[in-house]
Amino acid sequence: MSFNGKRIGFGLTGSHCTYDAVFPEIEKLVNAGAEVLPVVTFTVQNTNTRFGEGEDWIKRIEDLTGNKVIDSIVKAEPLGPKIPLDCMVVAPLTGNSMSKFANAMTDSPVLMAAKATLRNEMPVVLGISTNDALGLNGVNLMRLMATKHIYFIPFGQDDPMKKPNSMVARMTDLSDTILAAMEGKQLQPVVVERYKDGI
Repeated sequence: MSFNGKRIGFGLTGSHCTYDAVFPEIEKLVNAGAEVLPVVTFTVQNTNTRFGEGEDWIKRIEDLTGNKVIDSIVKAEPLGPKIPLDCMVVAPLTGNSMSKFANAMTDSPVLMAAKATLRNEMPVVLGISTNDALGLNGVNLMRLMATKHIYFIPFGQDDPMKKPNSMVARMTDLSDTILAAMEGKQLQPVVVERYKDGI
Protein backbone atom coordinates (compact mmCIF):
# COMPACT_ATOMS: atom_id res chain seq x y z
CA MET A 1 0.00 0.00 0.00
CA SER A 2 1.19 3.53 -0.74
CA PHE A 3 0.11 7.07 0.13
CA ASN A 4 -0.46 8.06 -3.46
CA GLY A 5 -4.01 9.39 -3.77
CA LYS A 6 -4.81 8.90 -0.07
CA ARG A 7 -6.59 11.64 1.84
CA ILE A 8 -5.06 12.02 5.30
CA GLY A 9 -6.43 14.32 7.97
CA PHE A 10 -3.68 15.65 10.21
CA GLY A 11 -4.63 17.09 13.59
CA LEU A 12 -2.34 19.20 15.75
CA THR A 13 -3.04 19.73 19.44
CA GLY A 14 -1.17 21.95 21.90
CA SER A 15 2.08 20.10 22.57
CA HIS A 16 4.12 22.89 21.01
CA CYS A 17 7.48 21.37 21.92
CA THR A 18 6.73 18.40 19.65
CA TYR A 19 5.94 20.27 16.42
CA ASP A 20 9.53 20.24 15.16
CA ALA A 21 9.42 16.43 15.25
CA VAL A 22 6.02 16.29 13.54
CA PHE A 23 6.41 18.66 10.61
CA PRO A 24 9.09 16.62 8.79
CA GLU A 25 6.70 13.65 8.95
CA ILE A 26 3.92 15.71 7.40
CA GLU A 27 6.31 16.66 4.61
CA LYS A 28 7.05 12.96 4.01
CA LEU A 29 3.34 12.25 3.58
CA VAL A 30 2.95 15.09 1.09
CA ASN A 31 6.03 14.00 -0.85
CA ALA A 32 4.67 10.44 -0.95
CA GLY A 33 1.56 11.64 -2.78
CA ALA A 34 -0.95 12.02 0.05
CA GLU A 35 -3.47 14.82 0.19
CA VAL A 36 -3.04 16.15 3.74
CA LEU A 37 -5.85 18.16 5.30
CA PRO A 38 -4.58 20.03 8.38
CA VAL A 39 -6.84 20.37 11.42
CA VAL A 40 -5.91 22.44 14.47
CA THR A 41 -7.25 22.94 17.97
CA PHE A 42 -8.09 26.37 19.34
CA THR A 43 -4.95 26.13 21.48
CA VAL A 44 -2.74 25.77 18.41
CA GLN A 45 -4.39 28.78 16.80
CA ASN A 46 -4.25 31.13 19.77
CA THR A 47 -1.19 30.26 21.84
CA ASN A 48 2.27 31.81 21.52
CA THR A 49 5.12 29.99 23.25
CA ARG A 50 8.91 29.92 23.24
CA PHE A 51 8.56 27.28 20.52
CA GLY A 52 6.79 29.69 18.18
CA GLU A 53 3.64 31.70 17.60
CA GLY A 54 0.32 30.17 16.70
CA GLU A 55 -0.13 32.06 13.46
CA ASP A 56 3.35 31.02 12.31
CA TRP A 57 2.58 27.33 12.86
CA ILE A 58 -0.70 27.77 10.99
CA LYS A 59 1.07 29.36 8.02
CA ARG A 60 3.74 26.68 8.06
CA ILE A 61 1.31 23.77 7.91
CA GLU A 62 -0.78 25.47 5.23
CA ASP A 63 2.32 26.09 3.11
CA LEU A 64 3.48 22.51 3.65
CA THR A 65 0.19 20.83 2.75
CA GLY A 66 -1.16 23.33 0.26
CA ASN A 67 -4.47 23.33 2.15
CA LYS A 68 -6.09 25.81 4.51
CA VAL A 69 -6.40 24.64 8.10
CA ILE A 70 -9.69 23.32 9.36
CA ASP A 71 -10.04 25.50 12.43
CA SER A 72 -13.60 25.06 13.68
CA ILE A 73 -15.86 22.22 14.74
CA VAL A 74 -18.30 23.14 11.98
CA LYS A 75 -15.59 22.87 9.32
CA ALA A 76 -14.36 19.54 10.74
CA GLU A 77 -17.71 17.74 10.85
CA PRO A 78 -17.90 17.07 7.06
CA LEU A 79 -14.73 14.96 7.28
CA GLY A 80 -17.07 12.11 8.14
CA PRO A 81 -20.02 12.11 5.71
CA LYS A 82 -19.01 14.48 2.90
CA ILE A 83 -15.19 14.44 2.79
CA PRO A 84 -14.23 10.97 4.05
CA LEU A 85 -10.64 10.38 5.07
CA ASP A 86 -8.52 7.29 4.46
CA CYS A 87 -6.94 8.00 7.85
CA MET A 88 -7.05 10.68 10.52
CA VAL A 89 -3.82 11.40 12.40
CA VAL A 90 -3.57 13.34 15.64
CA ALA A 91 0.05 14.11 16.41
CA PRO A 92 0.96 15.42 18.82
CA LEU A 93 -1.96 14.36 21.00
CA THR A 94 -1.84 16.07 24.38
CA GLY A 95 -3.00 14.43 27.57
CA ASN A 96 -5.88 16.90 27.73
CA SER A 97 -7.16 16.00 24.26
CA MET A 98 -6.51 12.30 24.92
CA SER A 99 -8.70 12.35 28.03
CA LYS A 100 -11.48 14.13 26.14
CA PHE A 101 -11.31 11.75 23.18
CA ALA A 102 -11.40 8.71 25.46
CA ASN A 103 -14.51 10.08 27.14
CA ALA A 104 -16.38 11.16 23.99
CA MET A 105 -15.96 14.91 24.58
CA THR A 106 -15.86 16.59 21.18
CA ASP A 107 -14.95 20.19 21.91
CA SER A 108 -12.31 20.97 19.28
CA PRO A 109 -11.94 20.70 15.49
CA VAL A 110 -9.36 17.91 15.90
CA LEU A 111 -11.59 15.79 18.11
CA MET A 112 -14.54 16.32 15.78
CA ALA A 113 -12.42 15.17 12.82
CA ALA A 114 -11.34 12.09 14.75
CA LYS A 115 -14.91 11.31 15.80
CA ALA A 116 -16.15 11.76 12.23
CA THR A 117 -13.48 9.36 10.97
CA LEU A 118 -14.42 6.72 13.54
CA ARG A 119 -18.04 7.09 12.48
CA ASN A 120 -16.93 5.94 9.02
CA GLU A 121 -15.05 3.02 10.62
CA MET A 122 -11.77 4.34 9.23
CA PRO A 123 -8.47 4.41 11.14
CA VAL A 124 -7.45 7.10 13.58
CA VAL A 125 -3.72 7.22 14.36
CA LEU A 126 -2.60 8.86 17.59
CA GLY A 127 0.85 10.21 18.45
CA ILE A 128 0.81 10.94 22.16
CA SER A 129 2.82 13.62 23.92
CA THR A 130 1.81 13.86 27.55
CA ASN A 131 3.45 14.21 30.96
CA ASP A 132 0.65 12.13 32.47
CA ALA A 133 0.46 8.93 30.41
CA LEU A 134 1.57 6.82 33.37
CA GLY A 135 -0.39 8.93 35.84
CA LEU A 136 -4.09 9.74 36.01
CA ASN A 137 -4.31 9.75 32.22
CA GLY A 138 -3.19 6.14 32.02
CA VAL A 139 -6.78 4.91 32.15
CA ASN A 140 -7.63 7.05 29.11
CA LEU A 141 -4.61 5.80 27.21
CA MET A 142 -5.63 2.19 27.83
CA ARG A 143 -9.25 2.90 26.90
CA LEU A 144 -8.16 4.27 23.55
CA MET A 145 -5.74 1.40 22.99
CA ALA A 146 -8.64 -1.01 23.40
CA THR A 147 -10.91 0.90 21.00
CA LYS A 148 -11.58 -0.41 17.51
CA HIS A 149 -10.10 1.57 14.60
CA ILE A 150 -7.65 3.48 16.86
CA TYR A 151 -3.92 2.92 16.39
CA PHE A 152 -0.86 4.39 18.07
CA ILE A 153 2.47 5.61 16.80
CA PRO A 154 4.91 3.63 18.99
CA PHE A 155 5.62 5.55 22.18
CA GLY A 156 7.73 5.39 25.31
CA GLN A 157 9.08 7.30 28.26
CA ASP A 158 11.03 10.30 27.00
CA ASP A 159 12.70 11.15 30.32
CA PRO A 160 12.09 8.38 32.88
CA MET A 161 14.31 9.88 35.56
CA LYS A 162 13.00 13.45 35.60
CA LYS A 163 9.48 12.83 34.24
CA PRO A 164 8.57 9.22 35.04
CA ASN A 165 4.92 9.57 33.99
CA SER A 166 5.70 11.20 30.64
CA MET A 167 5.41 9.32 27.36
CA VAL A 168 5.94 10.61 23.82
CA ALA A 169 5.43 8.98 20.43
CA ARG A 170 8.38 8.18 18.20
CA MET A 171 7.22 10.46 15.40
CA THR A 172 9.64 8.97 12.88
CA ASP A 173 7.38 5.89 12.91
CA LEU A 174 4.38 7.94 11.79
CA SER A 175 4.25 6.88 8.13
CA ASP A 176 4.73 3.18 8.92
CA THR A 177 2.00 3.40 11.56
CA ILE A 178 -0.46 4.92 9.08
CA LEU A 179 0.28 2.28 6.45
CA ALA A 180 -0.26 -0.50 8.99
CA ALA A 181 -3.44 1.16 10.31
CA MET A 182 -4.94 1.39 6.82
CA GLU A 183 -4.52 -2.40 6.69
CA GLY A 184 -6.17 -2.77 10.09
CA LYS A 185 -2.95 -3.51 11.96
CA GLN A 186 -1.13 -1.90 14.87
CA LEU A 187 2.57 -1.29 14.18
CA GLN A 188 4.62 -3.23 16.71
CA PRO A 189 6.20 -2.93 19.15
CA VAL A 190 3.90 -0.19 20.33
CA VAL A 191 5.84 0.52 23.55
CA VAL A 192 9.47 1.43 22.83
CA GLU A 193 12.48 2.74 24.74
CA ARG A 194 11.80 6.28 23.60
CA TYR A 195 14.40 7.96 25.84
CA LYS A 196 17.19 6.20 23.94
CA ASP A 197 16.20 8.12 20.80
CA GLY A 198 18.23 11.03 22.12
CA ILE A 199 15.43 13.55 21.64
